Amino acid sequence: MDGFLDYLWLKILFVIQNIKLFLDTLFSPLNVVGPGFAIFVIVCITYTMVRFFSRYKTKRLVKLEKDFIHWYNIRQEAMKCEDREKGKLLAKNVDQATLNRVYYDYFFERFMVSLITRYLPIFSMLAYVNEAYKPDNLLKMVGRTYIYKFGRYHGKPIEAGAVFIFFISYLVVSTGWFLIKFMYSKLRPAPEKSSTREARETVQ
Repeated sequence: MDGFLDYLWLKILFVIQNIKLFLDTLFSPLNVVGPGFAIFVIVCITYTMVRFFSRYKTKRLVKLEKDFIHWYNIRQEAMKCEDREKGKLLAKNVDQATLNRVYYDYFFERFMVSLITRYLPIFSMLAYVNEAYKPDNLLKMVGRTYIYKFGRYHGKPIEAGAVFIFFISYLVVSTGWFLIKFMYSKLRPAPEKSSTREARETVQ
């Protein structure tokens, strides 16, 4: 068993090393502009991946979501009973019999899907950025152990490393995308009501 685990771990390391080499080759041209720019592009790609993968839902998640909504609506209907005490008892029976279990299964499945589609890409790329742009590599790349330097704290300049730039870039990209969507929704003309459209067609 130990031999199999050692073999499996070596294979995992081999795959990770090859992925890192591929990413190094892919992003190395960006380092000519600067590591800060390279990390910003990496963050843009990461954010795009997260938005794309987050739309995915497993068949089990879709089914659990329908089941949860179904039993939740039944519970709400039970609460509308004229006899308030009877309504509470019916709602409690629904909770104990089905809703609690369905909600737990739905919550756990949604959490696992979110973990894989949202957080795994972010932390995977963060781990790559942290390794690819660590102080030793930055020293060889740009002749310093930091990416940006600004302000002063206790008389010393604040040095921003790769992880800090990654998080700031992600915040900027996500905020920028939110603002673009907000502005687009405000500038986009409201759809005409069907009755208005039909009236215009009748006049014509």
